Amino acid sequence: MKAVPNAPRSQIAGWTGDTLKVKVHAPALDGRANDTLCEFLAEELGLKRSAVTLVQGAKSRQKLVEVAGLSLEQVKASLEAAGSGS
Repeated sequence: MKAVPNAPRSQIAGWTGDTLKVKVHAPALDGRANDTLCEFLAEELGLKRSAVTLVQGAKSRQKLVEVAGLSLEQVKASLEAAGSGS
């Protein structure tokens, strides 16, 4: 996943292969963008916040996020069904 902090609003920017690009409406300061990223993804996927965790990349734009109970294919299908994926 590629995260872009300080966006005007949080939104899914699309997929490049298996990499999801997400714009986050929070600064990359004190972990705020990471928290907002996980909250936003959980909301978009219709899950509780605790189901989405940052596994790797806390200080990088390239991140690895785990979504409890969903495979990559299920995440893609869910985001596309919600109109968030492109």
